[in-house]
Amino acid sequence: MAIAMAWHKPDNVAGSSAPAIMVGLFVATGGLLFGYDTGTISGILAMSAFRKQFNTGYLDLKDKELNVSPAQSAQIVAILSAGTFFGALMAAPLGDRLGRRLSLIIAVAIFSFGVLLQTIAMAIPLLISGRFFAGVGVGVISVLVPLYQSEMAPKWIRGTLVCAYQLAITVGLFLAAVINIITERIDGANAFRIPLALQFLWAGVLLLGLMLLPETPRYLIKRNLHAAAASSLSRLRRLDITHPALIEELAEIEANHEYELSLGTATYRDVFLGSPHLGRRLMTGCGLQMLQQLSGCNFIFYYGTTFFSFVGIKSPFVIALVTNVVNVVSTVPGMILVESIGRRRLLMIGAGGMAVCQLTVGAVGTVVPKVAAANIVLIVFVCIYIFFFAASWGPVVWVVTSEIYPLKVRAKSMSISIASNWILNFAIAYGTPYLVNNGPSYANLESKIFFLWGFFCVVSFVFVWAMVYETSKISLEQIDELYERVDRAWNSPTFQPSWSFQEMRDEGASSSGIQLTEDLARQRTGTSQSQAESTASMSEEDKIIAQLGDVDLSY
Repeated sequence: MAIAMAWHKPDNVAGSSAPAIMVGLFVATGGLLFGYDTGTISGILAMSAFRKQFNTGYLDLKDKELNVSPAQSAQIVAILSAGTFFGALMAAPLGDRLGRRLSLIIAVAIFSFGVLLQTIAMAIPLLISGRFFAGVGVGVISVLVPLYQSEMAPKWIRGTLVCAYQLAITVGLFLAAVINIITERIDGANAFRIPLALQFLWAGVLLLGLMLLPETPRYLIKRNLHAAAASSLSRLRRLDITHPALIEELAEIEANHEYELSLGTATYRDVFLGSPHLGRRLMTGCGLQMLQQLSGCNFIFYYGTTFFSFVGIKSPFVIALVTNVVNVVSTVPGMILVESIGRRRLLMIGAGGMAVCQLTVGAVGTVVPKVAAANIVLIVFVCIYIFFFAASWGPVVWVVTSEIYPLKVRAKSMSISIASNWILNFAIAYGTPYLVNNGPSYANLESKIFFLWGFFCVVSFVFVWAMVYETSKISLEQIDELYERVDRAWNSPTFQPSWSFQEMRDEGASSSGIQLTEDLARQRTGTSQSQAESTASMSEEDKIIAQLGDVDLSY
């Protein structure tokens, strides 16, 4: 019943949503590139063949065998996140100048170059270089995939489609865990080269698909390519280019964009200081992205195999596979609930559940370390934590970040928000070995690290309550009205949109008292007059259709 309610197209929505859904699901596979890379390096670091090939003489204190040092491990893992940080910042100028689709194609090419360097690497410097370039590609993809999805999706399923990006990340992590188990006992370099080279397959499939997909209609409106926008929207909605619903949706997108421009320019300064409340929106996006990392998710996915082995759990590769299965399966409830119960409530439920699990793991691991019964508790609560994360903070953060910004600064704001995710990702990936491991200059926190993640989960709950507006079931254009009319996030669930940006443009003024330009008002007046003349010449049948009034013309 919940699936039917969340994923059933409303009867009063014209056209078909199937093309947009298929396009959105396919583009989501961009997340597989990051998920697979993350999962691959987690397992490769623990492979005997990798340790023999890439060690520089460091003797592991735990098993007294050659290995890469914790500092080298931190560099290998974290350099991907450094690349993603720069890639995320590059995504805005690329996406605004070249378009969302072409920029994604370029990003996949950069990622593939990085994979090539990793695959042929037989020493740490070349491996690090490859991971940096792969990271740049992933960073661009991490901004433009949710952006592309949100700009082309119907509003009734927009959140679910953006959640599919996180689902693809979890599938990538799972595939990497499976491949690592298969190859870890191979003698020689093929043990780690095969998992690395398989990334070409995922990148190739995505690249071929992107060649065939349309540009988003909202980007084309932003570039004043109205005929191309109409053609793109016609493909996505499976409506004739002259259909009233399609014409109305395009007109509303155009009117909203003109309204946004009437409030100010679209520079990076406006991202922080612009109206309506762009600074608050940016703070929300950055806060969510950073807190997603501080919840401890990537500690498990980057260093899970190593950590489980360190605390005395046998078969750490199998345990890592189990956690990845839980991650994949648990993302599906989030894809359903994000539309039925909303973004805000789902994030708060997830933060509460994650906090309980992290604090429990920290307490048990500290009080009774390396005991068989305690290890079972650790595994169970780590899996429960992953369930809460995968059903809430994993996918929904991407949804909210892709929705809350107006079209004129959407790419810039998303790139800054997601760059904040990657800089925290880098800090956690680089700093974790120093926090967890034994030895001089290391903090030796071991399981105590989970107390830190638990604290930030509590902070996450409070942040969502105070800052995150409920944006489900309204169009991207209506979110501007939400931020203008509702002054407190906790009042947003009761919001009902009442503006039409076309009507506002007719009147030549915004709700905040800012006058639209005379050219826009005059242009709109001319359009209104032509519409009136058209109405006068309508047939009786057309007039009856026009009076129906129960067709939802905004997607």
